Amino acid sequence: LSLDLPSYRLEGAIRRNDDKSALLHVECMALVEEFRADLDCLQAVEGACEALAELARHASIVVLSNVNHAQAVARMRNFKALGIDYPLIANDSGGGYLADKGQAVKALAAHARAKTFFIDDIPVNLAAVAKDAPHVSLIHLVESEPLRQLLGSDFHAHCYARNWHQAKEFILQELL
Repeated sequence: LSLDLPSYRLEGAIRRNDDKSALLHVECMALVEEFRADLDCLQAVEGACEALAELARHASIVVLSNVNHAQAVARMRNFKALGIDYPLIANDSGGGYLADKGQAVKALAAHARAKTFFIDDIPVNLAAVAKDAPHVSLIHLVESEPLRQLLGSDFHAHCYARNWHQAKEFILQELL
């Protein structure tokens, strides 16, 4: 299999090497679920651990991930091995990796009763949070230049970060 991303969608982008045919939707989803079942081997993005550690001195950090509860165990084990030891909430609202994060962030922000930031790479997630929790500061974080080009910037965010250092600096500037 190979990956050719003409857009920010997996469907149609995963192709067989032998005949270049695109995988069916069900095949793509099976690959995503297989990946989500093996979450112990993920590496942290450069600067993420350090940025989170510095932010944790000024704010409470919670990870909201579109994994189910069984996958959350492996994700937490992986995070702890990387030194990312923050609470994880499995956003398992039935949509799989496309589950809506708006209501979950709204509930988290209400519980926090403090300035709240939401960092994500997917514009649909940012839009859902903007709709359901308009007081939350939105940070679009994509380190990959090709992926950033595919996404464009015709969506709302308070900060468009190219790396964790930029996201951290935006948050600290807002908090301090």
